[in-house]
Amino acid sequence: MRELTLPQARRIVLAAQGFGRPRPQRPITMRDVQGQIDRLAQFQIDSINVLARAHQFPLFSRLGPYDVELLTRASGRAPRRLFEYWGHAASLVDVNLQPALRFRMARARGEAWGGIRRVQAEHPELVDFVRQEVACRGPITARQIEFDEQPDRTQWGWNWSATKTALEWLFWNGEITAAGRNPAFERRYDLPEGVLPQSVAQAATPTDEQAHVILVRRAARALGVASEKCLADYFRLSRAETKQAVATLAARAELEEVEVAGWPVRTWLWTGDGQPRIPRRIGARALISPFDPLIFERSRALALFDLDYRIEIYVPEAQRRHGYYVHPFLLGEEFAARVDLKADRAAGVLRVKAAWLEPGAARPPQEVAVELRAELGELARWLDLAQIEVEPRGDLAGELAATP
Repeated sequence: MRELTLPQARRIVLAAQGFGRPRPQRPITMRDVQGQIDRLAQFQIDSINVLARAHQFPLFSRLGPYDVELLTRASGRAPRRLFEYWGHAASLVDVNLQPALRFRMARARGEAWGGIRRVQAEHPELVDFVRQEVACRGPITARQIEFDEQPDRTQWGWNWSATKTALEWLFWNGEITAAGRNPAFERRYDLPEGVLPQSVAQAATPTDEQAHVILVRRAARALGVASEKCLADYFRLSRAETKQAVATLAARAELEEVEVAGWPVRTWLWTGDGQPRIPRRIGARALISPFDPLIFERSRALALFDLDYRIEIYVPEAQRRHGYYVHPFLLGEEFAARVDLKADRAAGVLRVKAAWLEPGAARPPQEVAVELRAELGELARWLDLAQIEVEPRGDLAGELAATP
């Protein structure tokens, strides 16, 4: 069995995730965006907008400042390159994976959340009405159905929650999809044939086994080196079906079992594109969103990078260790720091609420601060914020504040 050192595994992982090359020193194009779609397969969505939308940030981390309209076009206009569905969580997913995710749609009656499942059993008339509204009026938001149909809603005893739940049921089982989001970040629902490229909508549906092979293949390519748990987590697949898919890919020489020093789990190396090149070094410099695929699986981040990371948005403020919306800072091949960030758009200020040096960081604090300040400058430029202000919290805050 091939053995990899931990630094070798890190470099393979970072290259697979798109950090193996310098950022383009030119305007970012749709070709660049498509390259990241091909590489990562999905961008997780989250409603928090303290800094930037979660699905927008991974492209910034890898490409630098770019026009977010490129991502809006990719997901909201024909021919779509991304569609919204349940991947790792709510995500913008490579549209070519829609057929492979139909198994999840077909399992909605057994796997969708309880409230979503109940609405189709307890209020089939509501589900039928909502389906018809989307078919006749889509793209349409839940709020538009709620406002426009208030007399019927009152008569039938509906409320916004029930209407939205009916939409979520139809979205989960694939009868409707999202044509995009409006400025209030509400889904605009439509029928799949009005959103998906014809080649995707008419593509044959894989068997469940074939679908899992397709999804685990994309996860393995995106992760580079991964445990079975990591491969299952990428698209939230069952461990049993992931295990079977891994065996199939290993038999096809697309995965190779390896040993990674210091990571005592059964580990797989992506070899589907030929034997991977192990980079001699990675010169990355990037802030990483809490929802970035590089750190989807927290135990993997700990094993590979010694990054003990937990998002603390749901932790009471007095009990937070590092802050509310903390971004780890990748420098070279290690995580060197983490910063709690907020975009104060009204004041035109990027606020660093706290800055912490990672325990065991190889570089001196002064060097980390210089590189972090430069990356914060890129972030402020992308977000069109004129100033950076560092608050005095964290063991790197003083050094960062003193860095021009």
